Amino acid sequence: QVQLVESGGGSVQAGGSLRLTCAASEYTASMAWFRQAPGKEREGVAAIVGRAGALFYVDSVQGRFIISRDISKNTMYLQMNSLKPEDSATYICAADRRVSPGPNIYPSDYTYWGQGIQVTVSS
Repeated sequence: QVQLVESGGGSVQAGGSLRLTCAASEYTASMAWFRQAPGKEREGVAAIVGRAGALFYVDSVQGRFIISRDISKNTMYLQMNSLKPEDSATYICAADRRVSPGPNIYPSDYTYWGQGIQVTVSS
């Protein structure tokens, strides 16, 4: 069982930045950030896959968010810049020991999930 713990959420004004951290209990081949707003489906935001670190982003965050990981620390990050009110959601870290075909940005690609952390962006 892989354990995931998120940190770094909070409240910020539109245009501001936040950095999320996900600490994993062991190395996994694939890691990703998802988000879920009230009444909406869980949405894949960004994924980082394999030791080479292939990156995938949903279109709405491309150019604003940066996903990265430190394999030596089993830690993944999400740098969120130019935040918008529509980015407000619970952000959830996910991991899997496998690499799925495609962008690895769907909930079905991941076995292990964190508890989630709130991000609120005010206008």
